[in-house]
Amino acid sequence: MLCVFHDVQRLMTATKRRKKRKIKASIRRRFRQTLIYILTLLITGGFFAYIALLIILKGPSPTFSNMVISTMWETRRGKAIVNAMFSDEEIEAILARNSVDNSATVANVTEDDYGDFNIPASERNKIEIIDVSGGTWKGKLMIVRDPSRIELGVNSYMPGGQAGYSVQDYVEEIGGIGGINGGGFDDPNGKGDGSIPQGIVIKDSKIIFGSPEDYECLIGFNTADHLIVGNMTGANALEWGITDAVTFGPVLVYDGHACQITGNGGGLNPRTIIGQRADGAVLLLVIDGRQTSSLGASYEDCINLMLEQNAIVAANLDGGSSSVMYYEGEIINNVVSMNGERLVPTAWVVK
Repeated sequence: MLCVFHDVQRLMTATKRRKKRKIKASIRRRFRQTLIYILTLLITGGFFAYIALLIILKGPSPTFSNMVISTMWETRRGKAIVNAMFSDEEIEAILARNSVDNSATVANVTEDDYGDFNIPASERNKIEIIDVSGGTWKGKLMIVRDPSRIELGVNSYMPGGQAGYSVQDYVEEIGGIGGINGGGFDDPNGKGDGSIPQGIVIKDSKIIFGSPEDYECLIGFNTADHLIVGNMTGANALEWGITDAVTFGPVLVYDGHACQITGNGGGLNPRTIIGQRADGAVLLLVIDGRQTSSLGASYEDCINLMLEQNAIVAANLDGGSSSVMYYEGEIINNVVSMNGERLVPTAWVVK
């Protein structure tokens, strides 16, 4: 009787083991099937995405393709995709066909650039904030009637390598009311901290980054509060009385005329622009981009808006995820960066 009991027990144990093995085998089989299904979807999705990219970037419409490529080139991930699908020579040719021609924007300072602005006392404190928009973009335009209220905020540790500050920090440090981001900076893989500015930076009539021999596209104000833009050396800038300046570009409006555009004149992206009217008023423009509500603006869009606002001079500042407008204690544009306001080496502050 005992033997029969043990036999039944062994049989039940063996049955349980077989069931466990079957369950485990079934789980492994389903896991493999699911994995194969997911991999198939990924491969198929990747294949169709690649085909879609080929159609978009190398498709039958050069105008559309060039716009997409120009837009992607101004983003970190987009630039990587473009580099993977085109040779350096092809990229250079595409960008050259879709750009702003600054070959004629060598800075030329005349006596008119030292004239006084006759601003009525009742208008000296006037600041306007205007909502602006176009076919693919929305943004904010700040009009500062008195140009003497514009001051350059700089990283006080420049060029020591310490991280820059937010636009808000610069505004608060100077005791201002508002501001926008300024010049470009070293930004490897989109992770730059604003510690190393691009080109030349001038503050209080001194070159604090770069050298007198460097030849750059400078954007700044002289002793008479005139906005001076164009290609020049650091020595030229000091000779012409430029007190505060940053490096970037391109120049968009020069001597009251639009700079020549080739092709689409650049892609659709967030932009920061600074300009000035003949009466001295400073135009600070920030355009949102890379969002469903605002894809971004081309350089042509920015030129047209600056001319509509009667700018006689205007230039492009650093854009993309750096584009910020701060006013009366808050950021008033939609910053594209997922991590919020970026650290930058310079900012134009309204006192």
